[in-house]
Amino acid sequence: MFIACIDIGGTFTDLVLHREGADLEIHKSPTTPGRFERGFIDVLEVAAKAHGMELGAFLSKTEMIVHGTTVSTNALVEGKVAPTGLICNAGHPDILTLRESPRKRAFNIKIDFPPPYIHRSRTFEVRGRIDSLGNEVEALADEDVRAAAKHFKACGVEAVAVCLLWSIVNPSHERRVREILAEEMPGIPVTVSHELNPIPREYRRTISTAINASLYPIVSDYVGKLTAALDEAGYRGELLIANCVGGMMPPEEIVARPIYSVMSGPTLAPIAAINLTQAQNVIVVDMGGTTFDVSALRDRHLVVTPEATFGMEMLGIPKIDVRSVGAGGGSIAWVDPGGLLRVGPHSASAMPGPACYGRGGTEPTVTDANVVLGIIDPDYFLGGRIKLDQAKAEAAVGKIAKALKIDLVEAAYAIYATTNHNMIGAIEDITINEGIDPRDSYLVSGGGATACHICDMARILGIRSLMIPRFAAGLSAYGGLISDVRWEETGALNTTDRHFDLAGVNRMLASLKKRGAAFLKRSGIEARDQRFEFAFQGRYLYQSWDIEVPFEMDAGKLSKADLARLSAAFHAQHERIYTIKDEADTVEMTTWKVRAIGDTGGSGRGGAAIARQSGPVKAKAKRKVYLGKGFRDLPVHDAAAIGAGGEIAGPAILEQPSTTILLLENQKATV
Repeated sequence: MFIACIDIGGTFTDLVLHREGADLEIHKSPTTPGRFERGFIDVLEVAAKAHGMELGAFLSKTEMIVHGTTVSTNALVEGKVAPTGLICNAGHPDILTLRESPRKRAFNIKIDFPPPYIHRSRTFEVRGRIDSLGNEVEALADEDVRAAAKHFKACGVEAVAVCLLWSIVNPSHERRVREILAEEMPGIPVTVSHELNPIPREYRRTISTAINASLYPIVSDYVGKLTAALDEAGYRGELLIANCVGGMMPPEEIVARPIYSVMSGPTLAPIAAINLTQAQNVIVVDMGGTTFDVSALRDRHLVVTPEATFGMEMLGIPKIDVRSVGAGGGSIAWVDPGGLLRVGPHSASAMPGPACYGRGGTEPTVTDANVVLGIIDPDYFLGGRIKLDQAKAEAAVGKIAKALKIDLVEAAYAIYATTNHNMIGAIEDITINEGIDPRDSYLVSGGGATACHICDMARILGIRSLMIPRFAAGLSAYGGLISDVRWEETGALNTTDRHFDLAGVNRMLASLKKRGAAFLKRSGIEARDQRFEFAFQGRYLYQSWDIEVPFEMDAGKLSKADLARLSAAFHAQHERIYTIKDEADTVEMTTWKVRAIGDTGGSGRGGAAIARQSGPVKAKAKRKVYLGKGFRDLPVHDAAAIGAGGEIAGPAILEQPSTTILLLENQKATV
């Protein structure tokens, strides 16, 4: 039986296939923007053909498909979300306008103040108030909610977000609003904040509720089309979809909380890295057709950020920290009015793609530059399945050469070098800018295009060791293949280590664990395969911002003896992040989390061992490659034919169907 993970990228849709006792396989098919479910089925057909089977027969032997989607991410980036209405308390219509204090890019005076995510014309105030202790100060005005529904219908609203003050301690008003909207606007999806994101911070709770509501029709439509296409093709196995907290969810769960599918694909790469290396601190990079994604492992833990953003907005929910820049194989090179070469952020995407693809693209891209430099063999792209057009690549790069008044190969190398420095900037953002020396980290390289660039980037950064997995071109898809079902339940309960509410915290944790166990049960996870992780968000008294602190709870509940351990864990985490701690200060705990994790057997889905290398490694050919100081004849090796222990000294080219590795002088590769 097969288990497959499909990750839809900007240019190619990747499928990593596992079958017990066999090595992992990578299959690729062009992404189909606008009809992503078509590309999903296309790559399954490619895999079926590789096994000499019809699609239906192949799917009958496939027991699980896991999937990382970009539908919600694309909708946010392009602003193509559903028209959404917002219901808030009277006197508080400006939460999405005022946001939080501008902690990022605070001194950039050229940024226009952005409009609110939901326009004021679709924001409606309702009377009624709950206080911070959960008491009803003023009854909800039902007539205001009915007036809001009438207004929303006139505005053509397709989803509604409801976020009322202190619903996290008493949700009765939000529940009543939802009941009235169901009567007045049947069929319109309603997201209530106390269920989606029960945290104290008003802007973050409101923006996450608004985004979730606006994505609901889009993700629901996509998942519906995808499941229908799979049903029509004859698939009867299990389908799981990636979320942004590092795990998988059944389709109906991701439809209910579509915000958790945002940036879900790139979060799978660090999951793969945990399985690939035992290093404590790891930088994980993944270069696709459109973007270059960077994430990290610190002390073998995923880095989760509560401050994930897109554009000028915050997501408002925690997600694995992945930074992206517009630097992919399809990124377009251009010369700005000042005569400087730029690469990205615009991409040739899957259609028409780089000029060398021969699908109508004429703009110079990173892939075109690599063809001109001789790094990529135009006759061996995807193992020869796609023939690249060298002449069209040269014509496209020639535009840059003409604009800069330099030779063709010098223009191609300038594109190559500029791309590398763009990607290095993204790595520095997640390391140097946060006090981490990249030279102390191990580097795991993912993405089909990355291996052409990664050795030069490592040399510039001073990174001494890196890994390019055999399935690097499908690193995120491999992460999905081995990942668990994962979900996070959150609750707000404010207490301090000086006056710790032990009973209240234990009730909160028990409730969150019960809800997490219910999620795992709905996902088909047996009790023996369930486990739970615990964390709290805390701060020193009077600090503005919280940090997340994981902790163990072996006895099933906390005791008085555990309090010192919780405080010590906070002090240690604060010192790691900010380099200082104050053990005499009061620690305030604000939010509690339980992560529910269901084992899907992913740890056993690695590739098969390969035979040891016998004798010296021999090159299959030679190729002229431009390395910045003229062309050089480099040996070209078939990477798949080299056994374990085989060594190659640079400079050299290592080829396999899904990626090309450029090894530089004074570098050595070991299989």
